[in-house]
Amino acid sequence: MTQQRFLKGLIAAPFTPMDEAGKVNLSVIETYAGLIDKNEVSGVFICGTTGESMSLTTDERKRIAEAWVAQANKRFKVIVHVGGTSQPQSIELAAHAQGIGADAISLMAPGFFKPEKVKDLVDFFEPIAAAAALLPFYYYNMPSITGVFLPVNEFLLQGKARIPNLKGVKYTHNNLMEMQQCINLNGGEFEVLHGFDEILLTGLAIGATAAVGSTYNYIPALYNEIMDLVKQGNLEKARILQNVSVDVISVVIKHGGGVRGGKAIMNLLGLNCGPCRSPIAEFTKDEYKELKVDLEKIGFFNLVNQF
Repeated sequence: MTQQRFLKGLIAAPFTPMDEAGKVNLSVIETYAGLIDKNEVSGVFICGTTGESMSLTTDERKRIAEAWVAQANKRFKVIVHVGGTSQPQSIELAAHAQGIGADAISLMAPGFFKPEKVKDLVDFFEPIAAAAALLPFYYYNMPSITGVFLPVNEFLLQGKARIPNLKGVKYTHNNLMEMQQCINLNGGEFEVLHGFDEILLTGLAIGATAAVGSTYNYIPALYNEIMDLVKQGNLEKARILQNVSVDVISVVIKHGGGVRGGKAIMNLLGLNCGPCRSPIAEFTKDEYKELKVDLEKIGFFNLVNQF
């Protein structure tokens, strides 16, 4: 069964720009949005893990969402992550996202007091999704962060019975058997957004047609080519390019991971995203020098001439 897909292709998870004092710097988002549009990225997933959502206030998250919706201006889709540990806060953020004209919402499972059963997770999400009932809702499954390892395929089935706008899942986990179950559930009813950049090829091979990731901010051309090669059936070249991605991500991990290292890369490339918010340590001048050397060794700057 062929299903109509709301989200396709690459969806970048933007960094939240901040000034040197650690305050949100909304002025950067205009340039950032232009870059997303220029680089043929189909959407942005804002205020997620990469966007440091759990370090932001409710007001900051609202203002960031407003800025992205305004600057996107329908050139690409804006998915607003409204998840957190407080159901009332998430209801407020979901209603706000719908009110400002966002394209979809997403929700991570609460990771402090955790749901013990799938029903508990549905109970938590149902009123939040209802607050943005006109928007597609995607469950953001990232158990390495939340510690919630409930079966996603079961959540989709139980959730759809009570949450009419449940569209699918952002699947940031390495349980590829479960991911296939989600992709094939009910004849492919649900959209499964691949969430690990370093194994995008694997997700595409088992049927994913859209992906959300942080490295799509700065080397999207590489991943767009991987997606095109898979469509052409040229897996040999796609594997070569995926290995290039792994080389880049290995450097990012060495320098603090996708948020800290990735934000530093954006700064190196000339888009001033500033430092991360505490408790993530700020990059030093020596660390920037080391990062640049490591990126040069793998030919990284030849991959980003679209900046």
